[in-house]
Amino acid sequence: MEKIIIDGVELHLSEPDEVPMRWVGQQELITQVQAAWLVIGHEDLPLSPRLVGRPGVGKTTLAYHAGRALNRPVYLFQATMDTRPEDLIVTPVISEKGKIKYTASSVVSAMIKGGVAIIDEGNRMSEKSWASLAPLLDSRRYVESIVAGIKIKAHPEFRLCTTMNDDASTFELPEYIHSRLQPQIRIDFPERDEELLILKSNLPFADDEILEYVVEFLQAAHEADERYSVRDGINIARYALKRLAGTHRSGSQGSEQEKLMLLCLKEAASMILDDAASAYFKELVDDSDPDE
Repeated sequence: MEKIIIDGVELHLSEPDEVPMRWVGQQELITQVQAAWLVIGHEDLPLSPRLVGRPGVGKTTLAYHAGRALNRPVYLFQATMDTRPEDLIVTPVISEKGKIKYTASSVVSAMIKGGVAIIDEGNRMSEKSWASLAPLLDSRRYVESIVAGIKIKAHPEFRLCTTMNDDASTFELPEYIHSRLQPQIRIDFPERDEELLILKSNLPFADDEILEYVVEFLQAAHEADERYSVRDGINIARYALKRLAGTHRSGSQGSEQEKLMLLCLKEAASMILDDAASAYFKELVDDSDPDE
């Protein structure tokens, strides 16, 4: 673990995240995020965008890919309702020898290293926690650690963004925080071709037929204004594929094989989502049965 000394206090830094996230959606959204981070003059400052959309549409993947595309280390911080200000900045930990060790959060580590910090699901975090980041999000570009008694300035290359779900289980953030998290970039459900590409990217081992059924289900759900996302579709397909792999299929061909696949999709939709989702595949099973 890397260490750095600030005003006589030794900080232990977090490591950047190396995760297999690859954005296969609209390139324009990557351009929008990177434009917010751009600095175009000596007096200019980067913006800290908030990526807003329904759960499962790829907000975190978009932010991570945008940072990695700039060849920057990316640090992920998962916000929760229990996140405290010290969790965002510096946490004191008792070391093996009984001494206090100060550990920098992923956000502060990104500040020091000139990386990209992504605060995931930021509107699950209270105003009190966000207030501790207020000076970081304006022209001051620093945070203060009360527990360590130090002020930490951001590296000129440091960038930040947050993702926010537009559901009911979130905090309403005050205007002085929202005004610092600009611009708002909205991520919506993808078009059919784009959604199929996302499924293929995440499930390269899947037959095209099962992915076509899943993407048709998702597109019908989007048309009906259901909240089912491509993440849900990936999980449905993944579980259905596992059920198919564990099912004895000797001698089954053509329509029998297709019906078995639809039955596995129906079961997966029921277990991962709900009966309404399962009903979509049930109708396909009924339609595929020659005895019906």
